[in-house]
Amino acid sequence: MRRLFPVTDQTPASPQDRADREWSLDELADAYAYPSLGPDGHWLRANMVSTLDGAAQHEGRSQPISGETDMKIFGTLRALADVVVVGAETVRQEGYRPARAREAFAARRTAAGQGPAPAIAVVTARMDLDFSLPLFTSPLAPTLVVTGAGAPADRVAEAVKAGAEVVVAGDGAAVDPARAVRELAGRGLRRQLTEGGPRLLGQFVAADALDELCLTISPMLAAGDAQRIAGGPSVTVPHRLAPASVLEEAGFLFTSYRRI
Repeated sequence: MRRLFPVTDQTPASPQDRADREWSLDELADAYAYPSLGPDGHWLRANMVSTLDGAAQHEGRSQPISGETDMKIFGTLRALADVVVVGAETVRQEGYRPARAREAFAARRTAAGQGPAPAIAVVTARMDLDFSLPLFTSPLAPTLVVTGAGAPADRVAEAVKAGAEVVVAGDGAAVDPARAVRELAGRGLRRQLTEGGPRLLGQFVAADALDELCLTISPMLAAGDAQRIAGGPSVTVPHRLAPASVLEEAGFLFTSYRRI
């Protein structure tokens, strides 16, 4: 792993800076640390992967275009978050399970006032979820279901019966993305991470609710008609972000862009 940006030292690389040196989990956690937040602050970052030709998935899943270090960063970003926000379709396609506690991050999470693992928050309008899955029956932190006030009442009752916490973030059936961010932050879940899918990320982008994008650029070509990392209606004016960091390993670029 090597850092391409920001360049902080122009001197010749030391043995610790070799491109082939594997970074420790602590080093990755420091590189991806959340910014300092004020008393009422919150921060929503997205973690996505894309091929060189813009595919966010292959045959409906992101795993085929990922890699070992990408998964290591995936785990690190989860370990830093209070909550992982994900769309219902991604829960179904990717077979989401509860986030697990990881000993390597235990001390860091304790120092930050966090529980052993982040909560999972599933964004859904129709509540079309299987509440018998481990995501709902055996999480370390209760799974949250983020929906609108007009969600089917029987499905809301089923979610509550399964042990999920229902968060209302919309006046109709649909979820207001910006309100979802605020509602989660109001529950103390201020360091937020979304893993998509593309439709949910597109909603956060359209609502101008996204603070940071962590994008892995995979050195692969997929062709086909796979989704981009963000879908849905376009914004009136494209949102410009500023580069925060770029890491490289085995041809993969691990980028981070933050709102200006």
